Amino acid sequence: MHQIPNVLTIAGSDSGGGAGIQADLKTMTMMRTFGMSVITALTAQNGLGVAGIHAPEPSFVRLQLLTVLDGFPVHAAKTGMMFNSGIIGAVADVLDEQTFPLVVDPVCVSTSGHRLMEEDGIDTLRDRLMPRADLFTPNRPEAEVFAGMEIVSEDDVLEVGTRLLEKGARAVLMKGGHFGMGNPVFVTDWLFERDADPVPLRQPYVSTQNTHGTGCTLSAGIAAQLALGMPLRVAVTKAQEFLNLALRHGFNPGKGHGPCNHMAGLG
Repeated sequence: MHQIPNVLTIAGSDSGGGAGIQADLKTMTMMRTFGMSVITALTAQNGLGVAGIHAPEPSFVRLQLLTVLDGFPVHAAKTGMMFNSGIIGAVADVLDEQTFPLVVDPVCVSTSGHRLMEEDGIDTLRDRLMPRADLFTPNRPEAEVFAGMEIVSEDDVLEVGTRLLEKGARAVLMKGGHFGMGNPVFVTDWLFERDADPVPLRQPYVSTQNTHGTGCTLSAGIAAQLALGMPLRVAVTKAQEFLNLALRHGFNPGKGHGPCNHMAGLG
């Protein structure tokens, strides 16, 4: 039997099921990989917002990660919500010793505006995880925070991408969903790689309020495709296509913002 690749998500749990660990595992399963998880935070949330966050001790996050690594070969991993500096440092200490591809999604604020990372975590993520990242996947507000400048034009996009590469990430995918500029028919994500020209990667714009978990889904999809052996640009494109299909078939199972539909590919 062909070996199914193992993909690890290191992220927070979404009790509403549309984002975080839950979105990651659904995406990994749909991409025919085996998903594993290290839970960095419990959230009480639904489509209306985040009611509360409970973060475990960094030592327990570390124990989860070491136990997974002791029991399974990991073919690729992604990080998502990591609530504070202690948790990020504990994860980075372990990942520094690993060589599998790593996608770092710097989840700082929820769609509803709830802060998902304490202030001290930003510097730790920048210093410890960005240099380990094979791909760093910020949206516009996150890119502005980590680059230290505002984005108001396409020239700014290019400058921010360059700055983020200079901070250590091997590649950067700047997600275009928050830009609101340019062609309204398409959403453009920009891929920056060292020693290469920036590449605009476009997908059709989908008009929907059911966007909960889109960033998690995209980064998990990229990690799954890397585990399957895809080159980076191919992995990004395939994950974009998966997310675009999921958005086109998004639905609302409850109140507030619904999730994209991870099962859309089942027909």
